[in-house]
Amino acid sequence: MEEEIIKDGKFKYIEKGEGTPIIILHGLMGGLSNFQGVSDYFPKNGYKVLIPELPIYDMPLLKTNVKNFAKYLKKFIEHKGLKDVILLGNSLGGHIGLLHTKLYPEMVKALVITGSSGLYESAMGDGYPKRGDYEFIKKKAQDVFYDPEVATKEIVDEVYATVNDRIKLVKTLAIAKSAIRHNMSTDLPTMNTPTCIIWGENDTVTPPDVAELFHELLPDSDLFWIKKCGHAPMMEHPDEFNTILSKWLNQRNF
Repeated sequence: MEEEIIKDGKFKYIEKGEGTPIIILHGLMGGLSNFQGVSDYFPKNGYKVLIPELPIYDMPLLKTNVKNFAKYLKKFIEHKGLKDVILLGNSLGGHIGLLHTKLYPEMVKALVITGSSGLYESAMGDGYPKRGDYEFIKKKAQDVFYDPEVATKEIVDEVYATVNDRIKLVKTLAIAKSAIRHNMSTDLPTMNTPTCIIWGENDTVTPPDVAELFHELLPDSDLFWIKKCGHAPMMEHPDEFNTILSKWLNQRNF
């Protein structure tokens, strides 16, 4: 992303536009650039978009879990002096958004989840990531998308570098285990925050029945599907994703 990353105390983030705050939460293997389409669109339409860099590899191993990322998000929102935020999370980011909303409902006006963990995910597919095997990593990265071309060399290189960094790999696996442990099925029915669920029909990481279950368990939720789409709708079909979300926000007067 060409956007300037702001370093402010212990926080690093991108900020664009003015208006109702939308905070975007990236996933485990997803960088800030995954949301380029969203972060270009919404600031032109009356929203302030903030994308904090989550401290996925910066926390001590024992604190590397979903709950501590949710607490980190609370500190970021307080630091920025924001109120009534809209949280938008993909994959692990959706899980962090869900848990933050459960813990601090008064801070969140609305929630948007796409390919979110929290109920079930096939975190590493069917195999432990093989270090050093570039073609294996490339195939795994491509499998995240319906169209394998979306997994650019840059994306594959980034995942490859993470998996081959021993400390990052240990933390990645710790987070994946934490996400599986922190199942939210009993929490969701008590969460009344309006939630927009946008899902790829061909998601193999968090399959479509996961979206159906989120919709069933969350009392005030709407579910939208994107065809020919995998685990990251905002990357594969940014225009359709923006149209769905924009219409939902307007209907809900957010």
